Amino acid sequence: MAALRGAGVAVVVVVGLAVALLGPGLGVAPLDDPGEGQHAEIARELLGGSWLALRLNGVRYFDKPPLLYWLTAASFTLFGLTEWAARLAPLLGALLAVAGTAFLGTRLLGPAAGVLAGAALLSCALFAAYARYVRPESLFVAAIAWGFAGLLSPLVGGRPSTSSGSSAAGAPKWRPHSPRPRTLADFFKLFQLRGPRNGARTPPAADTRFEAGTGWAVVGCAALGVAALAKDPLGLLGPLAAIAIALALAGRLRPVTGWLPPAGLGLLVVIGFGWYAVAAATEPSFLWYTVVDNHLLNVARMRVFPDEDVPLSAIEFLAAAGFGAFPWILSAVVAVGALVRRRAWRDPAELPWVALAVWAAGVLGLFTISPFKLPHYGLPAYPAVALLAARAWHEAGPRPRGLILTHLAAFVLLGGALAWWAAGDGRAFTTTVFGVSDVYSRKEAVWGQLSPFPTWAALRPLLVQASIVLLAGGAALALAAARRSATGGAIAVAAVMLLLVPVVGAGLAVTASARAVAVMAGEIRARLGPDDRLVLEGPIENAGALQFYSGHRPVLLDGARSVLGIGSTFADAAPIFWSAARLTEAWGSARPTYLLTTRVPERSIVSSLPPGSVRLLAAHNGRWLYGRVRAGE
Repeated sequence: MAALRGAGVAVVVVVGLAVALLGPGLGVAPLDDPGEGQHAEIARELLGGSWLALRLNGVRYFDKPPLLYWLTAASFTLFGLTEWAARLAPLLGALLAVAGTAFLGTRLLGPAAGVLAGAALLSCALFAAYARYVRPESLFVAAIAWGFAGLLSPLVGGRPSTSSGSSAAGAPKWRPHSPRPRTLADFFKLFQLRGPRNGARTPPAADTRFEAGTGWAVVGCAALGVAALAKDPLGLLGPLAAIAIALALAGRLRPVTGWLPPAGLGLLVVIGFGWYAVAAATEPSFLWYTVVDNHLLNVARMRVFPDEDVPLSAIEFLAAAGFGAFPWILSAVVAVGALVRRRAWRDPAELPWVALAVWAAGVLGLFTISPFKLPHYGLPAYPAVALLAARAWHEAGPRPRGLILTHLAAFVLLGGALAWWAAGDGRAFTTTVFGVSDVYSRKEAVWGQLSPFPTWAALRPLLVQASIVLLAGGAALALAAARRSATGGAIAVAAVMLLLVPVVGAGLAVTASARAVAVMAGEIRARLGPDDRLVLEGPIENAGALQFYSGHRPVLLDGARSVLGIGSTFADAAPIFWSAARLTEAWGSARPTYLLTTRVPERSIVSSLPPGSVRLLAAHNGRWLYGRVRAGE
């Protein structure tokens, strides 16, 4: 019970940090489009229909499973149709993810390392961004983090715990490296990170060996089932494969029921595949689209129903994933290197760490060689990266200067680069950063046009602030190196990165404000009557929140190459998808018709409409609203 209390304290600390850093200003910025808008709209449409069949703009939507939309629809019911309510589910996912990471870190290394691991995940820039973004990524990461926490907890010490929680015979016994905390002062003493003596393997902390038998494995299985319901069944299968590989390398794979109990397996199947089975039985083509087109053919770049996403190259993906986990990925690499050097897979006591290393390397390696990957595809590896980073700092006690100096150099280099960018006109920064990390910018580049960026006046102060924090962190790391203090180095790195979390949030907010459809939707709401027709040119993703903000459901012109590609093939979707000929006919009819587009005039259908019949009514955030010139005007 004392160890459970230690884990509870670590979880409370990191969750409190996450609430303090991620919560403020959650609903200040409008919904980003593309990105957040379509997901908020899907949840809104659930309120008036079936909670099993997802729809976007009234069209069947098969691209993602329903967990995010169920949670967001429930949030809308409780708190109203607001940006804050829309972002509540991703924030919840982020809190659960850092909690699961801190819990497992405590189980493996003790409360201090648990707090450090949770703080590391929280301060990964890409994770912090998706923690405030209406997408399923943070829920997916949370489910994976708790899946590992549940399934790896019984393996601490080298083999599954017995049902009573006691270690199996022969499991190594370790002395606690620090006393159990009895007071608040005792707890803070745990932050004296002490590495192993004489290069020995770091043992699991004895004061964290609480009962963790079949019950924790069942929790882990249920969590992995939730991962499939949040985003993808690969989030269920991948962690199981990583754990199985680690067990097989140690000769402990069998019996499988020793680490994968039947009750847990049953929950995993029901939660992870239940909704998919129902959807396949009730929606024609769902299973083929999900398994074949959206996975197998997507990897082969041969999709029947592609969207407009432009994949990253291998180098771009590694840059995005690595920078998104900066600087923790540096210390995680050190930890993995140490595991490889000592051939840790042969030591049953290292099973959890080998599984985490296999998972992190597997996710990043698989998507690096995959023909299709987007910037956020590396996120599922981040809890493992955070835990491995915490271990590296934990083991750095005897000789910390190399790890400290590596981070010092990284902080100085990045801080100097941000200062150099801030001194310029902004073009180098936007081209470099948005060109790699922003999916919308890459899609717009294919059309030969620039996506709307935040103003340099809004971005530049954020770069200056980040540069100052990083360079100050470099000074703190120099002091830690001089004192050979691993504790000082770890605290300096964590403090710097946590201070940058609000900067990430501010950058996300100004980006959303520069691309949101909210202002244009207000123009549409003011101009259009209930019987007027609104046509949206291009994929619905580019203005997913249009109906959310305006109350008008658009018909779609050239909108089949999108997440609604397969939905457009159903008979009931025919009135939603228009051809160019149908728009031309409607443009000349008596019923008022309006056109909203994200395409520059020379690349838009507007250039082929009858000359003199088109009037530009409004332009904002890379979108143009056109109306018809009436006779006599």
